[in-house]
Amino acid sequence: MWIDWILLALGLFGILLFFFGLRRLRHGQPLRGGMQGLAGLVLIAAAAASFFIALNLYTYHRFTREAPVAELNFKRTAPQQFRALLTPEQGTSQVLELQGDEWQLDARVLKLTGFATLIGLDGAYKLERLSGRYRSVERERSGPRTVHPLTGAEPGLDTWTLVQRYGEWLPLIDAVYGNAAYLPMADGARFEVSIGTHGLIARPLNDAARQAQREWR
Repeated sequence: MWIDWILLALGLFGILLFFFGLRRLRHGQPLRGGMQGLAGLVLIAAAAASFFIALNLYTYHRFTREAPVAELNFKRTAPQQFRALLTPEQGTSQVLELQGDEWQLDARVLKLTGFATLIGLDGAYKLERLSGRYRSVERERSGPRTVHPLTGAEPGLDTWTLVQRYGEWLPLIDAVYGNAAYLPMADGARFEVSIGTHGLIARPLNDAARQAQREWR
């Protein structure tokens, strides 16, 4: 990716500045040498921090317009118990047990400013968890809960936490938010989840899913 080459060039330039600064110091130019060496260290630190942020961002998936995120297939194994096959658009399929009447898929979304999109950057998302829900509020309070994390390991700097804390100081970030889509579970039902500029969108893919959605309403 082009941004990797920019970070590499920035880091190499910082290293050159630092060594030129040391050379000036050895030749009796403490002011110019110190300033040059300090500038080199700042560039090296900025390149390193940007690299670790980019490394974490690689665990997110880019989107510009509406794009598919995952497909969900359900098989009823007992009353209010289902086996879900989650097939993400990017990643490995998982078979997960859910309890309840509805499924809910949560994601983390990073929305960028218009200027960021003009220079070729896209918004990004990461699937966070899949859980079961009960239609009844009382059952939701007292029934057994099933929640499955989907994020995995966080290499590099945790971009999500960084943006939440310092997003107002990051000029390319427009918004950072959690988003979820949920629909009823049914035996043999298939659903597709997409992401657009307003977050996750879930749609039925077969008759079993459409029938469950009609009855759910």
